[in-house]
Amino acid sequence: MTRFLPRSRLLAVLPVAVFAMVLSAGFARAQTVQEPVPEDAAPVNLEDPYENWNRKVYTFNDTVDRWALRPVAKTYRTFMPDFADRAVTNFFNNLTEIRNFTNSILQLKGESAVVAAGRFTYNTVFGLGGLIDVATAFDLPERPEDFGQTLGYWGAGSGPYLMLPFLGPSSPRRLGGMGMDGFAFPSLWDGVHSPEVYYGRGLQIVDKRADLIPAEGFISGDAYTFVRNAFMQRREFLINDGKVTRDPFASDDDEDLMLDDF
Repeated sequence: MTRFLPRSRLLAVLPVAVFAMVLSAGFARAQTVQEPVPEDAAPVNLEDPYENWNRKVYTFNDTVDRWALRPVAKTYRTFMPDFADRAVTNFFNNLTEIRNFTNSILQLKGESAVVAAGRFTYNTVFGLGGLIDVATAFDLPERPEDFGQTLGYWGAGSGPYLMLPFLGPSSPRRLGGMGMDGFAFPSLWDGVHSPEVYYGRGLQIVDKRADLIPAEGFISGDAYTFVRNAFMQRREFLINDGKVTRDPFASDDDEDLMLDDF
């Protein structure tokens, strides 16, 4: 049975989106204001004005990952059979097709909406509830869409780069999009007091972290800068549907390197 977003939840969602758009627009306007800068002051990167703070948060996240999440993810990769690991990843990816479909509609992308609906239907019906990605075999590759991309489609600026505790790389637009997506889909909130929900979310986090372990070999130079570059390139790639301009952060040696997921 189709479920609609309750009015109370919809009213809770709107401030999140408005906050992200206002904050992004305010930062964009601030970039145009020319403030007098002392001659001995260090230059400020307008794309990462909070770099000092962001680096501290990155160090905190890296410590938590090194001592807690990564060891669990490595153990998961060691003992989880490849077919089971792939099935877990496919299952959670299939659930995101609901988000992809909704945001494709909001961005007036009819073809992407049809692809998302087709992928969810094929994988759910013929892929054993999403455990097998049969849609890709039917030439329906995934087209990720989230509310952060929707905000970008309608003109909201990204805002400054942010490194968030536990959540990792982000921006005001991305953060607002995450909040909107989280509120908008009741399935992520229903039964929040049930232990199975926490087990499922924990499995999803560990599975995603395990899938990123092979990408660690691509990291070179300053890890913070590399992660920032990869995140910014990935978001630009998604916002522009694959059309990426030169990354202002990247050097000639690493501008083509990009992690697939954050």
